[in-house]
Amino acid sequence: MVTAALHGQISAPVPKPAPPPSTGVWVLRALWVVMPLGGGPALAAALDGRTDAVRTVSTVLAWGTWAAVLVALLVPRATSLTVVRVATPAALAAMAWAAGPGGPGDDSDRGVVAVISAALAVAGAFAPVVGDAFVNGSAYGAERRFALRCPPTLAALAVVTWIVVAAGAVAGPLLLAVEQWVAGGVALVLGAGAVVAGARSLHGLARRWIVFVPSGLVVHDPVARPDAVMAPRRMITRLGPAPVGTDALDLTLGALGLAIEVETSETLPVTVRRSRRDLGTEAATRILVTPTRPAAVLAEAAARRIPVA
Repeated sequence: MVTAALHGQISAPVPKPAPPPSTGVWVLRALWVVMPLGGGPALAAALDGRTDAVRTVSTVLAWGTWAAVLVALLVPRATSLTVVRVATPAALAAMAWAAGPGGPGDDSDRGVVAVISAALAVAGAFAPVVGDAFVNGSAYGAERRFALRCPPTLAALAVVTWIVVAAGAVAGPLLLAVEQWVAGGVALVLGAGAVVAGARSLHGLARRWIVFVPSGLVVHDPVARPDAVMAPRRMITRLGPAPVGTDALDLTLGALGLAIEVETSETLPVTVRRSRRDLGTEAATRILVTPTRPAAVLAEAAARRIPVA
């Protein structure tokens, strides 16, 4: 654990454990549980007229996805967050297809309801408060994690990766269902590789966070740098919104939103990526991060008696 080096270094009051899943998580669970009520009939109607094999494969894929997300929602972890954020957009795409032209026919009302419920599930999956609840599910002891905001460039790459993952998951089984044996077999093998590689890449986005521990805070961002940035509590002189024109070392990767500046009394060694294969170290007394919930980060810092200004 990257934060283990800070635990126990300094005598500090032990804060309360991370709070239980938020109301947003329970709302998301409820939306997902009831989704088959509208989505099931809409998909069934949209598949009417297809071969038995196609209907069977599509049904297995749909129910398998629904069950996987339900388990992930019941066990909040950073890994579960990746599952939820990959699968809920896939459900929305399926509902949109079922409700589209030539889809559910007489069940058009249910199709619209299914699309709306899936869209709400996607919104909930990407809500900052839900993200924080999931990343804290895999926190240790008195840690408190806050997710970092995804920069536009990474978000665009994530969308492309998601398309590859979604296509890789369904192309092979559906091609085999229509008896395209050679193409289906090739798509199945290539798709499996795409799903594994793509899911691993997308999971990196769910592992970007700032984490408070009893002895300080850590900026954990494996996408940008292999080593965490660790700031002992005794060295932190200020944590607050970044002033205009600050020359602090920017660790935000260009993410939009309010940047938080962490200032220390001594220099921190920060691993930076100068090129794809070239890593270096810079010394900084001020660093910038962009959490998805900056107000919650400042409140947590104040509760841990870290100077906030």
